[in-house]
Amino acid sequence: MKKDFLRGASHGIPICLGYLSVSFGFGILAVESGISPLIASIISASNLTSAGQVAGVDVIRTGGTIIEMILVQLVINIRYSLMALSLSQKLDPRFTTPHRFLASYGITDEIFAVCSAQKQRITPAYMYGMILVAALGWVTGTALGAAAGQLLPDSVSSALGIVLYGMFLAIIIPPARRQKSVLAVVAAAAGVSVLFRYVLTAVSPGFAMIISAVAASALGAALFPVKEETEQ
Repeated sequence: MKKDFLRGASHGIPICLGYLSVSFGFGILAVESGISPLIASIISASNLTSAGQVAGVDVIRTGGTIIEMILVQLVINIRYSLMALSLSQKLDPRFTTPHRFLASYGITDEIFAVCSAQKQRITPAYMYGMILVAALGWVTGTALGAAAGQLLPDSVSSALGIVLYGMFLAIIIPPARRQKSVLAVVAAAAGVSVLFRYVLTAVSPGFAMIISAVAASALGAALFPVKEETEQ
């Protein structure tokens, strides 16, 4: 168990280092939206979802409703359910139901990718080690960014605040360059968002985000359906 925990912790170090820089940008964004450093750190400690947290802060900043917040988080974070289902096929028999509930807290895109690459069965200790180190990086970066956002000049804070959006661009640009389907979905989402921003201004930002994501996804599913592979 100790060996698995340490192995997971070592695999979580690169994730931790990446999270430090990205969550730093979230901390600055949260403070600029009127959220205290303590609350920003609690948000990061209880969520572990970059896109969901940014969208949630935007809903808070614009005075959105609880229904908006729930729907925004559901649309953005439902992918984690699919990741959990995929990982369930690689779990060690020691992964009992309580362990599954605990480990589900830390399933992020990066942790999912590292766990999926493992050749052996995933044990609870391995995942706990990785989640602990990665979560520490995420929360620490948020706290540092929030503190810096209160001390640094506005021009510097604004410049550092784009780190988070840089990560989002780094995620979507490579697959968009390789696949026309991804490029079309990204362009559709951006187009619908611009429409809500400058034309349909009566729609709240939270619902605009939900509609943009669902509409772009539906368009991509209709125009670029994934062909089912015939089982040999």
